[in-house]
Amino acid sequence: MGDSNKWPEDVGILAIEFIFPKEYVDQTELEQFDGVSAGKYTIGLGQKEMGFCSDLEDINSLCLTALNKLIENNNLKYEDIGRIDVGTETIVDKSKSVKTVLMDLFKDSGNFNIEGLDTTNACYGGTAALFNALSWIESSYWDERLAVVIAGDIAVYAKGNARPTGGAGAVAMLIGPHAPIVVERGLRSTYMAHVYDFYKPDLTSEYPIVDGQLSIQCYLSALDACYKTYRVKTKDPEFRIDKLDAMVFHSPYCKLVQKSSARLLFNDYVLCPDKQKYYPELEHLKDVKLEDTYFDRDIEKLFLTRGQKVFDTMTKKSLLLASRVGNMYTASVYSCLASYLTTTPADELPGKRIGIFSYGSGLASSMYSVKIKGGPHLDKLINSICNITEKLDSRKKVSPREFSDILQKRAETLHDAPFTPSTSTDTLFPGTWYLSHIDEKHRRKYARKT
Repeated sequence: MGDSNKWPEDVGILAIEFIFPKEYVDQTELEQFDGVSAGKYTIGLGQKEMGFCSDLEDINSLCLTALNKLIENNNLKYEDIGRIDVGTETIVDKSKSVKTVLMDLFKDSGNFNIEGLDTTNACYGGTAALFNALSWIESSYWDERLAVVIAGDIAVYAKGNARPTGGAGAVAMLIGPHAPIVVERGLRSTYMAHVYDFYKPDLTSEYPIVDGQLSIQCYLSALDACYKTYRVKTKDPEFRIDKLDAMVFHSPYCKLVQKSSARLLFNDYVLCPDKQKYYPELEHLKDVKLEDTYFDRDIEKLFLTRGQKVFDTMTKKSLLLASRVGNMYTASVYSCLASYLTTTPADELPGKRIGIFSYGSGLASSMYSVKIKGGPHLDKLINSICNITEKLDSRKKVSPREFSDILQKRAETLHDAPFTPSTSTDTLFPGTWYLSHIDEKHRRKYARKT
């Protein structure tokens, strides 16, 4: 090992592997099928398409696929990995972690000395997993091997207003020193509280209980709190959101992200020590408090208008996957990071500083930032995710009726044992791991589509 008194240099994300289902439903067609007004899902929520899983895929198979592809596509050896942290809220067993299932991939290598387990709290688990991996690498326990963070979920809802905000996907991130995406050390803010805005008390169902209005309020209040602390930690008294080059958010649906971008501009106004100097035209708002404005349509509209350029420049490009796959819970905010990286010209990325806001209901939230370093490591990372749009375009569109039937079947067979999925593997991308059988003792077996 190196000098124990010296930090490893440029610790962060070395590689990203993002996966999503091969099948999707079109949100415009879903509006018609559900009998709602045109634009409710596409304009009101900002969603275009939604990926979903049949009975062939569960959280274990998603994470197996993400990890397997990360290793293969980056020419890694299984012996190179010393820690795996998994973030998910898609629970198939109350005791056995997803991480233990992933250890099956390490059998041939003989590498069983791998730290880390699962972290669960709604959509925040992936970020907690990332922080755990970073802490390991910067600790006395690090043995100079690499860490992997996997965040993945299958987001499904009962029929009704919330169903269009579902989705499914997983991300695997390779964590280590000398990274092209460097997590800024010491610059992190966190806000946590006890709230029932979204939760899953019924262990027999994949469907959550959601208080939609409270969830929006919690998300925005967490954003306010994290941003206020983040600003202080920058030690820049004149810090504003436009001092970052980009800002990505956890995306339950894209419209909330756009509102959140505007919300940060409103924060900059409220927290400004000299409003008269910098915002003379907003004198009528000088006594407004953040906590009184979560549902103030006039203020929301005002800052959406003022912040349109900021949103277009800093955030809009990050919503490629969020708009076309949907909410992936723990993987959502990292889908936005991957989208930004793959939709920004590669030669413009070096030197950029990206803010990241992660939120999980219940609630847990953090804001932190990364810096992009140029060089061969960045080129390799970008090359590994540059085919995301091509892969999205290669998916199979399924009718809303078939989509509804598949979710119904999934719900009805969720806890069956023994159970063998009836869906054809033709519905999967090559290289996808899938659930092949559950025996009478609920032991799950997996195979890979070649």
